[in-house]
Amino acid sequence: MVSIARAERVDRDALLDFVRIRHKHTLVTRRRDGRLQLSPVTGGVDSDGRIVISTYPDRAKAANLRRDPAVTVLVHSDEWNDPYVQVEGTAEVLDMPSPEAEDGLVEYYRCIAGEHPDWDDYRRAMRRQGKSLVRITVDDWGPVARGGFPPDRAPQ
Repeated sequence: MVSIARAERVDRDALLDFVRIRHKHTLVTRRRDGRLQLSPVTGGVDSDGRIVISTYPDRAKAANLRRDPAVTVLVHSDEWNDPYVQVEGTAEVLDMPSPEAEDGLVEYYRCIAGEHPDWDDYRRAMRRQGKSLVRITVDDWGPVARGGFPPDRAPQ
């Protein structure tokens, strides 16, 4: 079957619906020297429509975002040739043991995996691991796109 490239502009609600069910992301941050840092991450969408990602405070992505909160996220579908979207945003990094980080990590888990069997145990694990939460406010986005042949060049 021949795949035809396409790109569809969507409004914010449709964008968030698209991202909400896709958890494979590539996070793009900027290093101190200006070069790009790419990180494969698992992401979700919180109840305020922000993209959320769990990390550790000393990871390159967290350090880069503390210095420069401008971020790009490429949201992939599960299958390589299925639709994707590029999202631009502004990030904030919240660190444990702050209550805002802890509650955010609970919401992150919920939007990725549903209900945890023991939330007290999960919260203890997040404190023990010293986790951080990256919250990205969506500023702009491209079309939801799919790669393939240009329509006028597809094999017959």
